[in-house]
Amino acid sequence: MRLKVMWPGKTRNAHLKQMQDFYLDRINSLERCELFETREAKGIPESQEDRIKDIETSGLEKHLKDDYIVCLLDRGREMDSRQFAVFLYETAANHPHAISFVVGGYLGLADRLLSRAQTLLSLSRMTFSHELARVVLLEQIYRALTIMKGRPYAK
Repeated sequence: MRLKVMWPGKTRNAHLKQMQDFYLDRINSLERCELFETREAKGIPESQEDRIKDIETSGLEKHLKDDYIVCLLDRGREMDSRQFAVFLYETAANHPHAISFVVGGYLGLADRLLSRAQTLLSLSRMTFSHELARVVLLEQIYRALTIMKGRPYAK
């Protein structure tokens, strides 16, 4: 199984960055996972939302070849941790290429990428900052891998 996780911009909050790295290391101890932090649109007024989404989505698309694309979206499919583990297992078994999880910037993702995604996934009905959503996603990927492999969840 090959996993990719990507988003525009770097995680600026040092505490969240530390947690992000912690879970990424845990994931990589079980399966190969690459992290891509792509170009963030800067210096553009928020009123130009489509332009911002276009710039950020273009950077993300460069890393999406024949991948199975999972975009995070507030109106996406919700799963509990076991359902997510089954989803990850079945997707890996049925798709020969990488599984790519895409987290948008603070304005989200361009429609062209959302329409390309095979799965739209919601972490919760609650709204998280995009930096916190990154950590939650990585933690859930790690948890799903431990469930799949029958390993204890190491804290």
